[in-house]
Amino acid sequence: MGRSYTKIIIHIIFHVKDETESIIEHDLTKVYNYICGVIRNFSGYVYAIGGRPDHIHILAAPPVSMSLSDFVRTIKANTSKWIKTLHKQYASFSWQEGYGAFSVSKSNTKAVIRYIRNQKIHHHTKSAQEEFMQILERCGLLSDDTK
Repeated sequence: MGRSYTKIIIHIIFHVKDETESIIEHDLTKVYNYICGVIRNFSGYVYAIGGRPDHIHILAAPPVSMSLSDFVRTIKANTSKWIKTLHKQYASFSWQEGYGAFSVSKSNTKAVIRYIRNQKIHHHTKSAQEEFMQILERCGLLSDDTK
């Protein structure tokens, strides 16, 4: 076999470093489009992207040639640099250091796409932190001492 093949679908979530430097609502679509371009430039595939001014959700298939950590680091580094060029108010913009990345089965892909596309509605009742903690709990990543 001369080539490598993968079909790994990952739900990636990351947050702005400082709440006071959230992305302006009308800039979100630009940011989503830019992230999609970054992913495509590295031969990844985007199923869905969405979020709120303080965090981003991406459902994607990373490129076979890149580790997950390099993939997320590349997305965050490129978009952070680019966002700073949008407006002066983004001069010190950055993403938080960490991220969440969760595997998604092919049979659950449509549900996760709906979830990502409905972030605006979803966050009327739940903060990004509450949402992330629930995802960690569902994935079995919270122990009693981290709750």
